Amino acid sequence: MKKDILQALQTVSPMQLEEHMLERPANSKLGDFALPCFPFAKTLRKSPVTIAEEIAAAVKHPLISKVEAVNGYVNLFVNRKAVADTLLPTVLEQCANYGSSNEGNGGVVTIDLSSPNIAKPFSMGHLRSTVIGNSIALLLEKNGYQPMKINHIGDWGTQFGKLLTAYRKWGIEEEVRQAPIETLLKLYIRFHEEAEADPSLNDEGRAAFKALEDGNSEALALWDWFKTESLKEFQRIYDLIGVTFDSYNGEAYYNDKMEPVVQELEDKGLLVESDGAMVVELEEGMPPCLIKKSDGATLYATRDLAAAIYRKNKYDFVKSIYVVGNEQSLHFTQVKQVLCKMGHDWASDIVHVPFGLILQDGKKMSTRKGKIVLLEEVLKEAIELAQKNIEEKNPTLAKKSEVAEAVGVGAILFSDLKQHRKHDIEFDLETMLQTEGETGPYVQYAHARANSILRKAKATNTFAIDEVNDHEWETIKQLEQFPQAVKRAAEELDPSVIAKYAIDLAQAFNSFYGNVQVLSDETNKHYRIALTECVVIVLKESLRLLGMKAPEEM
Repeated sequence: MKKDILQALQTVSPMQLEEHMLERPANSKLGDFALPCFPFAKTLRKSPVTIAEEIAAAVKHPLISKVEAVNGYVNLFVNRKAVADTLLPTVLEQCANYGSSNEGNGGVVTIDLSSPNIAKPFSMGHLRSTVIGNSIALLLEKNGYQPMKINHIGDWGTQFGKLLTAYRKWGIEEEVRQAPIETLLKLYIRFHEEAEADPSLNDEGRAAFKALEDGNSEALALWDWFKTESLKEFQRIYDLIGVTFDSYNGEAYYNDKMEPVVQELEDKGLLVESDGAMVVELEEGMPPCLIKKSDGATLYATRDLAAAIYRKNKYDFVKSIYVVGNEQSLHFTQVKQVLCKMGHDWASDIVHVPFGLILQDGKKMSTRKGKIVLLEEVLKEAIELAQKNIEEKNPTLAKKSEVAEAVGVGAILFSDLKQHRKHDIEFDLETMLQTEGETGPYVQYAHARANSILRKAKATNTFAIDEVNDHEWETIKQLEQFPQAVKRAAEELDPSVIAKYAIDLAQAFNSFYGNVQVLSDETNKHYRIALTECVVIVLKESLRLLGMKAPEEM
């Protein structure tokens, strides 16, 4: 619609117009679109008032019902019936495909997300990378890309030597099988406590990791078992939040792929010795990238270089995204610069998607009574609260447990994704679960309310529109903007665009629902049922793009 209006203006405008020049007035009584003429005054040597009057007098287009020149603005009122006559059948026909595009042309985008450490709890700290990355994957898919979600799990490093040592000394197989991560974490903590009194334990830990690196079969078998048991635990959480992956290739996968990278850096004369370590010097003002420590050990940068080259060779990506916290910005800048120096022009396709912290009472949410805040515990608490709310408000609801899970999990996901990812977010479970305000349950409830109308209505395939009132029009305008919201969210790699859109559509529909007789007005009933069905389609798809479920009853 916006592009059509812009074209209509362009045919009569004395100046070249761009899409961003066309505004949507905050007050709909001033029109659906407005063109401010102040930027043209100097070039045209006319007052903005005169320019606006001249343009307004000349505009003619079937989508425009009225044009007004007011104080240097061209205010345009859209032909509501013409838009509704085209839009509603389009949404009903395309259903969940409405808003999809082939912008990506099937290009592969690798997305590095989640990446918890095995043998350690899945904490709240891993929530943001997981849900932001998953939503970005869904948005890119909607725009015609082929996302490859990679869970680059932390499954290597000196800590595993310590864990192997602790298990051999104090571990009980059955306890690990019954509660893998909890037991392994206790063993790891005990190792550090014992090592304070007996520093020789650290030497044992280093020796155990060296044996693991050298391929000792018993060490590898234990490491593989710890990894398998950890992934089973993680899978329970991933199932709860509805996230899947295309690859679980973690840090260990690149063990045999780092030396060729180091050799390439050496062959190209990029490695420089610095205090016994090997580094690649970067642009002025940028610290050198450490490739090998003085003892010959490789580092995260070495591993990420190997991973980037491997992913390019395997997937031939058009973009490679890393959903990792703000604090890693320097690291990814260094990795990109090293790849550029190596002659890999595709390094420009690597994108770091940073995000802020989860806060509670303004502080980093990292401890609760001195313990790590476990994501699974928080999710279960949210589901229990949702269940309690349902028992109070709708005790006869069918599938209460299923709905409570969708609402509880959805509340946490939506609270995270409605904020721009770079911002820190305040965690308040009770506020998140409210059915009023800018929350996930508010949007889900609007979807359920729209479904309740459809259950009462008799299905119809035909409808006629006589006129469109203000409440209907606000809802139709929101529906019309969905494809642009999807496109923008994918371009900016920002799920909050969709979350905010879903709130706006839910608010418009709730206003429509509260002010318009949908089923009792025989004249407009079929058209209003069709409009409600379109709302159901678009709200459900909006929630899906955020990784959320859309219950039909609440």
